[in-house]
Amino acid sequence: MKNSILKSARALGRMLPIITGIVMLVSLANALVPNSFYSSALTGNNFIDPFITALVGSVSAGTPVVSYIISGELLNQGVSLIAVTAFLLAWVTVGTIQMPAEGLALGKRFTILRNVSSYVLSIIIAVIIGTLLS
Repeated sequence: MKNSILKSARALGRMLPIITGIVMLVSLANALVPNSFYSSALTGNNFIDPFITALVGSVSAGTPVVSYIISGELLNQGVSLIAVTAFLLAWVTVGTIQMPAEGLALGKRFTILRNVSSYVLSIIIAVIIGTLLS
């Protein structure tokens, strides 16, 4: 048990600078990007917005913890739950940045099929969750 606690403390210690940096970057983005940008970039349409945010999430790279922070800020800016959920799911499941390495390890066909299905499923799941929670 003591060993597990030490491992967890070390992991938290490694993640703390990353989380702090992300919070600072999100704060800077909030200061530099006006609130009207989100409403102009996202239409408020529950059909189109998940495609846009899932695409952004697909090409973004980072740990899931980062996506939680960004998603919370998007919700605070008035972005719909469906769009934020699509962003979050695509960020975590679609690996556009890692595709070359994944293709070498697991094969190109598998990699493309996995990423396309993850993208599509992130939108479908976002719509289901948004519908159930609205």
